[in-house]
Amino acid sequence: MSTPRPFPVDAAMTAIAVNFRNPDVSFIADGLMPLVGVVSPRFKWTWFPPEQFFTVPDTLIGRKGIPQEMEFGGEERDASVNDYALDVTIPLTDITDAAAGRANGTSNIDPEALAVQGMAHAMQIDREKRVAAMVQDAANYDAANVVPLAGAGKFSDPASDPIGVITEALNSSFTGRFNVMATNRRTLSALATHPQIVKATNRNSGDAGIATRQAIADLFELNEILVGESFVNTARKGQAAAIQPVWGNNIALLHRDTQAGPDSPFPAWGWTAQFGTRVASRWQVRENGIEGAMRLRVGWRVREVVSAPSAGYLIQNAI
Repeated sequence: MSTPRPFPVDAAMTAIAVNFRNPDVSFIADGLMPLVGVVSPRFKWTWFPPEQFFTVPDTLIGRKGIPQEMEFGGEERDASVNDYALDVTIPLTDITDAAAGRANGTSNIDPEALAVQGMAHAMQIDREKRVAAMVQDAANYDAANVVPLAGAGKFSDPASDPIGVITEALNSSFTGRFNVMATNRRTLSALATHPQIVKATNRNSGDAGIATRQAIADLFELNEILVGESFVNTARKGQAAAIQPVWGNNIALLHRDTQAGPDSPFPAWGWTAQFGTRVASRWQVRENGIEGAMRLRVGWRVREVVSAPSAGYLIQNAI
């Protein structure tokens, strides 16, 4: 017998919560810590020491020999997904008025669908903020792979050496090739207009011009450059707004492997365990308004995991 749920999942609202993406807003969290399905809210994952991937076993055997047994060592760790959810309450009068408008052709507004879209969007921003904090936290990298820039070394200085700094970072990779870069718009703009980069990509003197994002990715043999452009209000409720960028003036170089995850032997800097998908529920409440209201909830269960700190490199204060 299944366990009864007080807030049954609504299929139509869930479809909106799962599929809604604002095409005009760019989020990069999924590109840096890809979502990986897990079969239970509690899961185990293995942290493999980097040397494991470079120890070559003896694979030669005789015609009737027994192959050497390979053991995957490492530290098994326990984790569990976190629950994230938001609620919206809509008076029944708003819902019935909107339905009447749709029926007579005077409006196409569906307040419940709009509320689910808004909650799904807010949860995407929340995830972006969590991932940005992890990507920009020096504690999530090997100490040797964190390099702060200062003064004339910053890429905002035309005399700095971004090609040398980034190339040195890429050459330090051994757990897995750093194949993605994450930064913000201001830092990418500084790179794209830096004389070194312009000269190398546009094959000119470097005195003027701008390099495309793809040209910079090709220059450093990266699969992708992801640019974080989200902003959040950091002020407490009731205070004047304090709009701050989610992504700082840093550059993260990461090894991304779409096959990585809790049960995978392949290293990657990070990934995200996801149990199920986003879900949406709706139920009627009596406390609100004269006729009552509908309460809608959007939630999901995820956990961001940094599984291989050696598979990343952080350049702090790049501009």
